[in-house]
Amino acid sequence: MQKDILKSTLVIITILMFSCQNNENKESSNNLEDYAKFVDPMIGTAKMGHTYPGATVPFGSVQLSPDTDTIPYAVNGRYNPDVYKYCAGYQYEDSTIVGFSHTHFSGTGHSDLGDFLIMPTTGDLKLNPGTQANPDSGYRSRFSHKNEQASPGYYSVLLDDYNIKAEMTATTRVGMHQYTFNKNEKTHIILDLMSGIYNYDDKNVWTFVRVENDTLVTGYRQTNGWARTRRVYFAMSFNKPIINYGRARYDKQPYNGFWGRFNQSENFPEIAGEKIRMYFDFDLKKEEKLQIKFALSPVSSKGALANMKKETPNWNFEEVHKNAKLAWNKELNKIQIKSDDTEEKTNFYTAMYHAFLGPTEYMDTDNNYTGLDMNTHQAENFTNYTSFSLWDTYRALHPLFNILQPERNSDMIASMIAHQEQSVHAMLPIWSHYANENWCMIGYHSVSVIADAIVKGNTNFNTDKALDACVQTARTRYFDGIRYYMDMGYVPEDKNGASVSKTLEYAYDDWAIAQAAKKLGKEAIYNEFIERSKNYKNVFDAKSGFMRPKLSDGSFKENFDPLNTHGQGFIEGNSWNYSLYVPHDPTGMIKLMGGNERFTTYLDSLFTMELPDKYFEHTEDISREGIIGNYVHGNEPSHHVAYLYNWTNTPWKSQDKIRMILDEKYKTGADGLSGNDDFGQMSAWYIFSSLGFYPVAPGSVDYALGSPSISNAVINLDNGNTFQITAKNQSAKNVYVEKVELNGKVLKRPFITHDVLMSGGNLIFYMSEKPNLKLYK
Repeated sequence: MQKDILKSTLVIITILMFSCQNNENKESSNNLEDYAKFVDPMIGTAKMGHTYPGATVPFGSVQLSPDTDTIPYAVNGRYNPDVYKYCAGYQYEDSTIVGFSHTHFSGTGHSDLGDFLIMPTTGDLKLNPGTQANPDSGYRSRFSHKNEQASPGYYSVLLDDYNIKAEMTATTRVGMHQYTFNKNEKTHIILDLMSGIYNYDDKNVWTFVRVENDTLVTGYRQTNGWARTRRVYFAMSFNKPIINYGRARYDKQPYNGFWGRFNQSENFPEIAGEKIRMYFDFDLKKEEKLQIKFALSPVSSKGALANMKKETPNWNFEEVHKNAKLAWNKELNKIQIKSDDTEEKTNFYTAMYHAFLGPTEYMDTDNNYTGLDMNTHQAENFTNYTSFSLWDTYRALHPLFNILQPERNSDMIASMIAHQEQSVHAMLPIWSHYANENWCMIGYHSVSVIADAIVKGNTNFNTDKALDACVQTARTRYFDGIRYYMDMGYVPEDKNGASVSKTLEYAYDDWAIAQAAKKLGKEAIYNEFIERSKNYKNVFDAKSGFMRPKLSDGSFKENFDPLNTHGQGFIEGNSWNYSLYVPHDPTGMIKLMGGNERFTTYLDSLFTMELPDKYFEHTEDISREGIIGNYVHGNEPSHHVAYLYNWTNTPWKSQDKIRMILDEKYKTGADGLSGNDDFGQMSAWYIFSSLGFYPVAPGSVDYALGSPSISNAVINLDNGNTFQITAKNQSAKNVYVEKVELNGKVLKRPFITHDVLMSGGNLIFYMSEKPNLKLYK
């Protein structure tokens, strides 16, 4: 009797809890504008935007998205250039879908994910993907964009070859599939553990699958790709019982040893090997729905199962979808814009959506995660994150987080510090993901992210430990030319490639460390690194007027072409672009380059000159889609350049340039991005610039003013304050600023500070068709 009463009481409590949760969600939803309806995840899925259209939640561990092809990294032993197209697994121009995998990078120039591809099929069983040229030879399916939908937290498409409606949504750690089978035929689910984005011949190290019962499957996949040792665990649950299952095996070695006594091809519950594709059969009637919950874990299949039970306790697909949309609207409402232009709203809120896709959470619901040392760690008092594309995102994305996502950004820094503690190199992340450092790109830009948070007071982490990690990283002599930089004041091109870019970026990073040290009262560290930050002067050639590669004997490299992007000491840019990369000391740079008038002429020329065709041979580095003149917006070293006029006596010249970039390089449609979104950096530039200000040098409290494209925006800050931005007389022609008022007072300098922004207030731009030559005077 007591047990019955207790059981009834627990049922009532559970019902009340779900009721309260639903009421809370409903209340939260009622207080939010539905900005999710303006987001178009298809933007950037064509050409080189490298975004994915699938289902995910803000900063979610699962990115459940269609893959339209999987391309071998090499063909006949040589690099396959087509591989670059598929960094996100999806290309809008393709006509077939291979399946739906659970992990993707957004907008990167490289990739390594595409884990655990699932494909529903009917009819005869096929266990190879086939090809785009001959899709009937495999399990892939044709599809049409007219039967495809993508929105925040939801994706659906009709698989034409099978007449299956595929739908998917997600929580942080669980991808939820829903397949409606519209044929009375044999029904299969393919689980492809071989498939992945960027398929190396030896990428799969090992895969393991365990069929626990007729509705639950667990396992893991270990790969050796961009991340050299990456293991991801899963738990997969079906809402219908499996009636039969099996595998195809493609390993070079036949069965041997004691395992040879078993038939492992059909209904064998424990399968392991390098190359495994599984199939699961179901008894389904026409129009019946099959649902799958697929949970991920960085630690164990047990952890994945616990994640599934906590985040998706039932089989209510619509509820999961509703909660995903609500999670997105909570984030999108952090900036509320007013506009009658639907295209403007689409661009703005899609940029916010892309900015909030990563870095991604990387731990189980019990806070356990795998660290850089491959051991299990627990995140204490912070959320652990992964996928730090720092060469891109330190510029604007993390500064944007300091405004809109201060708690998350602080946790990201705590994650970086944990990375440094677990690293045998004792270095902060360079480009890291899934408990791996892949050392991609140059600089040590974690220090910029940390310094920016410290000087802006967003420090829910151990600041002394963070500064020590910055210093240790910057003193690691064997890393990428640093010993030359420390000893000689520059990186010599004959000793270490991309030497000028490295010297300039190290100098900026050193300045950022100095700012953090100054804020924390560490005078000795400040003095050391502020002196190092002047090293940019050592690669300036006064004779040519450009930053120029210098050799170890102190001479400048001969046969110098400032327009060439290759073999000249630069990476993802040329000397014209990188000669302007001194964000921490524009005044010193302008003086070095001959003063205001000469510098302004240089800037003007950057936007008006035309590059000959020979400079577009390496389209991965530079393409005409991403440039205006010789200004390369598709590559990050130029992102601050239009704002440099603010350090001259012609600040108005920045305004039409910024509006031109906004108008020309950000559009609606699948091909709306002018280059890789670079994990949100391109989108962060758009958000800042459309609001009218930009963080030229993260590590400074100043934001440089530009020309807002939006008439009215309200930034809802986590501290409860609001900062309102108004552009009076706004129009496509009125790109110039007549005057700016902050809280009723006319500004005399083209900058606002972080403290002013976070305190709340009103910033009013008065727009005009003609430039005000006396602006800020």
